[in-house]
Amino acid sequence: MAISPSDVLNKNKNLKKRVDIDKINLDDVTIDDLKFNGKNYDNHINLMSLLDNVSACQVSDAYNGISRRSGSIQSIKPINNQKVWGSIFTVETESDDWGTSALAIDEAAEGDILFFKVSDDDKAIWGELASTCARDNGIKATVIYGSARDLDALLHMDFPVFASNFCPNAGSALGLGTLNEPIVVEDVKINPGDFFIGDESGIVVIPRELFNQTMVATLGVKIKESKIIDDIADGKTLAQITGLK
Repeated sequence: MAISPSDVLNKNKNLKKRVDIDKINLDDVTIDDLKFNGKNYDNHINLMSLLDNVSACQVSDAYNGISRRSGSIQSIKPINNQKVWGSIFTVETESDDWGTSALAIDEAAEGDILFFKVSDDDKAIWGELASTCARDNGIKATVIYGSARDLDALLHMDFPVFASNFCPNAGSALGLGTLNEPIVVEDVKINPGDFFIGDESGIVVIPRELFNQTMVATLGVKIKESKIIDDIADGKTLAQITGLK
C-alpha cells in the first residue's frame, strides 16, 4: 500500500495538543470527532480540550438546560473512580450469561464504551479477565446495569468500570444476549452511538442527536463556573453571586 503525503502529515499530528477553554470552537463538532480519523484534527482537538476539563456534573447540567432531563442513571456508580467518555456500544443479557460480555468485546470498535443492560444483579457478568481483554482490545470502559466482580483487581486497573452492584459469583459462557440494539435502563432510552461520560460523581448519557448542542452548552457551563470560582476568590460569597442577597 502506497503512503501518501497526507498519511505522513496525519502521523505527525499532535493529538495531545489542547486549546484554552476560552478559545474552544465547537461549531462543527459531532460525536464522530471523539475519534481522530485523519481529517478532523481541529474538531477533535477542540472537543478533547473541552472534555478533558469538564465533569459529568457539568455535562448533566448542560443537558438538563436543553432537555429538562439529567441524562443520569443514579443506580450505576463508579467502581474505580476513573473519568471516561466515548460513544456507546449497547449489550443486553441475562445475569447468568457472561459469554455475551466476551462477544461484545470482540464486536465493539476501538474507543467504544460497552454499556450492559442485565436482567438482574444476582450474578456478575464482568470482572478482571473481561476488563483485561477489553482494555487490550481498545475498549475505553464498561458500564453495567447489573453486577461486576473481582473488585480486588478492578480497583487497581487502568480500565474504568461502572456498575449498579457487585458480587463474587458468575454464570456461564452462553453468549445468548443481543449486541448493539437499543436498550432502556430506568426509563432512559440508550441507542448505539449515544454519548457517555462518567467520573467519580456518576454517569450521564446524551442522545447522539443532541451531542453538539450539549457540548456547546457544557462549554458555557464551564466558563460560567470558572467565573464564579474567580468571583469567590475575589471575596464574593455564593449567595451574593447567585443574587440570593
